[in-house]
Amino acid sequence: MSHSDISPPTPEPGRIAPRDSGVGNGWSRWLPGLVTLREYQIAWLRHDIMAGLVLTTMLVPVGIAYAVASGVPGIYGLYATIVPLIAYALFGPSRILVLGPDSSLAAVILAVVLPLSGGDPHRAVALASMMAIVSGAVCILAGIARLGFITELLSKPIRYGYMNGIAITVLISQLPKIFGFSIESDGPFRNLWAITTGVMEGKANWTTFMVGAATLAVILLLKGHKRIPGILIAVAGATIAAGVLGLAKGAGVAVLGALPQGLPAFAIPWITRDDLVPVIIGGCAVALVSFADTSVLSRVYAARTRTYVNPNQEMAGLGFANLAAGFFQGFPISSSSSRTPVAEAAGAKTQLTGVVGALAVAVLLMVAPNLLENLPNSALAAVVIASAIGLIEVADLRRIYRIQRWEFWLSIACTIGVAVFGAIEGIALAIVIAVIEFLWDGWRPYSAVLGQAEGVKGYHDIQRYPNAHLIPGLVLFRWDAPLFFANAELFNERVLNAVAASPTPVRWLVVAAEPVTSVDVTSADMLAELDDTLHAAGIKLCVAEMKDPVKDKLKRFGLFARFGESAFFPTIGAAVDNYLAMHPEQ
Repeated sequence: MSHSDISPPTPEPGRIAPRDSGVGNGWSRWLPGLVTLREYQIAWLRHDIMAGLVLTTMLVPVGIAYAVASGVPGIYGLYATIVPLIAYALFGPSRILVLGPDSSLAAVILAVVLPLSGGDPHRAVALASMMAIVSGAVCILAGIARLGFITELLSKPIRYGYMNGIAITVLISQLPKIFGFSIESDGPFRNLWAITTGVMEGKANWTTFMVGAATLAVILLLKGHKRIPGILIAVAGATIAAGVLGLAKGAGVAVLGALPQGLPAFAIPWITRDDLVPVIIGGCAVALVSFADTSVLSRVYAARTRTYVNPNQEMAGLGFANLAAGFFQGFPISSSSSRTPVAEAAGAKTQLTGVVGALAVAVLLMVAPNLLENLPNSALAAVVIASAIGLIEVADLRRIYRIQRWEFWLSIACTIGVAVFGAIEGIALAIVIAVIEFLWDGWRPYSAVLGQAEGVKGYHDIQRYPNAHLIPGLVLFRWDAPLFFANAELFNERVLNAVAASPTPVRWLVVAAEPVTSVDVTSADMLAELDDTLHAAGIKLCVAEMKDPVKDKLKRFGLFARFGESAFFPTIGAAVDNYLAMHPEQ
């Protein structure tokens, strides 16, 4: 049977799947997994089973590694893998997206768990689980409210900057485990100094370092081969070497130890009242980061299968998966950019792949919990470091540097903010930068005086066409942004400057308002004042190409009646013709 015979159904050529509003019909909106099950083809089964078993080889070591990096015992990384995968298979809209513990969340979770837990692993688990519940609730509520667009407010350079900062933070946090000693965590740069000092003072265990470095080298060397399980090979090799050579006893190499036998149980994570604020802030930060990652990855794989995944439904699916993690002894999870490609390369067709992987991990915990007891901690650190390196974006930042240098420096500022102040503070900084970036174009927009360029139809910017003809007594002024409180005075200033710069006395000022998509009260009052100023100078204020919704606002503000219907023209050409008709001598 050919690959095309067993692929999920796609729209016919020349068509794409409709993008619905996410309202859906009844239970199908909230349980897309059951819809997939109803449409399931038996030919997909063997592919999903095999892909699930292949996926398991990554789920186990990665889950344990990210748990340790997040400040909780390794077993809880497997707990955060089993139930969320099953929950997402039911509630998630993406066919093959793989969810679980993720390196991009490790620094955020650790920033909350480490200072509050006081070294108590049970308290650390409770804090992390409650963060997952908060994150899940936020995602579900946002999905219901159709707020899936929120993450689009973070531009690509800012996302790069944030993820690069997270990658640096995670990488530095794992270096002490690679060298085999511990430090007090005081922030990435102080940690780096403490690590350097520790190595120089002879605290490093070089056997531990060699195991970690070798594991990292194998992972990076095999990373480009999708069908070769590089992480499994590296981790299995380190585990076997540590067991056969007795590195734990003979060389002091720290190992994982036996995992508790059994499956995760339903448990309510109790925390103190003093923990609520940092946990809620951390949970909201996790929700933002995890959905930003998940939405991007989901769109990528939806495009490959020529299907559409509703972002609001994706947010709700991620929320239910996080709730499942929080109530079953897990911690916050996200989509995985490393495990999803493994599932795809192994032939995954549906979310049954994730279910098979979850069940395989569960069987491991029930039947062979001691299988990984000789797994060196430095090998786990190598897994996390390899993932952190994969988060770092350099190539596209070079492109951004070439084409839009100020956005490149915004990205660098965001990276430094995360690395210096921490993950959660870095998220806040990224949001602030995003809002400033969003407002800047509207705050200080481009404007132009228009003229008639020879050989080109219409009216164009005289800065771009210096030889453009200006009609005596007429100023055509274009404003390339909405009019609102932050730019109202600038609009007024530029209009008056355009009038002052006119080579002939001005009779009409025509605002080319096609780019103006909104007007608020402040800018409306400014327009009234501008009209008074121009009227006192014998100049008539007119408007061309204004959109009807904006014109409706002017009617509510009383400006339409003030200017008079004769001051509004459907096109710039109509305004010019009317002016020339009234002033034929021009």
